[in-house]
Amino acid sequence: MSELSKTVARPVATAGRRAGSAPVRSATSVARRRRWALWWFVLPAALYLTAFFAVPVVNNITMSFRDYTTATFYTGEAPFVGVRNYVAVFTSGIFARITVNTITFTVVSLAATFVIGLVLALFFNTRFRLNAVLRSLVLLPWLLPLIISAAVWRRMMDTGSGVLNQVLGNLGLGDVPWLTGPHVALYSVVIVNVWVGIPFVMVILYGGLQEIPRDLYEAGSLDGATGVRAFRSITWPLLRPVVVIVLMLGFIYTIRVLDIVLALTGGGPANATQTYATQAYQLSFTNFEFGRGAALSNVLIVVTLLVSAFQLRANRRASDLAG
Repeated sequence: MSELSKTVARPVATAGRRAGSAPVRSATSVARRRRWALWWFVLPAALYLTAFFAVPVVNNITMSFRDYTTATFYTGEAPFVGVRNYVAVFTSGIFARITVNTITFTVVSLAATFVIGLVLALFFNTRFRLNAVLRSLVLLPWLLPLIISAAVWRRMMDTGSGVLNQVLGNLGLGDVPWLTGPHVALYSVVIVNVWVGIPFVMVILYGGLQEIPRDLYEAGSLDGATGVRAFRSITWPLLRPVVVIVLMLGFIYTIRVLDIVLALTGGGPANATQTYATQAYQLSFTNFEFGRGAALSNVLIVVTLLVSAFQLRANRRASDLAG
């Protein structure tokens, strides 16, 4: 090859290499910028979760292993006591009672709320006049502040002058110690909690029902799938993911209910309505045993995480079997 041809070919080859490498570098830089953009979008949520969730949980765990008292706020000293707070919580004479109360309150409230909310969601899923008006009225308990709702129900359940006992008296059924009877008070609190929680369950389930195509019901009716059979074959399988979310959120909300119990009974009478949440509050802010209160709060967190994880795993297994 002559010197002239080499001189001409060298710039052409160099230009070819540059032209071939430019798109690669451009694609790499675009992917890198996109990756950084995703991180910048995630960063605010990560900072929020760290500041308002991770830090308080870590501090609560740390507090449960120390002897925190009111003097600690002045001296800054909280001796390390190991698992002594947890031992004190588990061996206290009231722990078995509050465990039974917590299970009863959570299971009965969640079951009643879900069943009534599902029935109302199915009812409002049909088209009829005044549908929107009635749905708005059902949402009222959810819109009211809990302390106001509890105050109204406390007045209604008053043994001497409550409207419920007045109605029962007029019917000749006698008075019921709604909030003062040890065997009745817990279920009275359950009634109020169910009344407050029904709108939440109904709204989510109603939204799930609206997402089910109407064509499926029309096709099912041709095969005789109507009424209960349509619910079992069409509605329930397609609504199951929403049901899992409702049950999980309902469980998390119910097991930590505090304000309703405090406003109605304060945990009484004779600890009949005392739960994990109310006992943790009492230990921390009434007895000022902050270490034991933090320990019981951590027990509540662990129970919530375990039940939620079990529920999600069971739903995933059911979905795999159905698939």
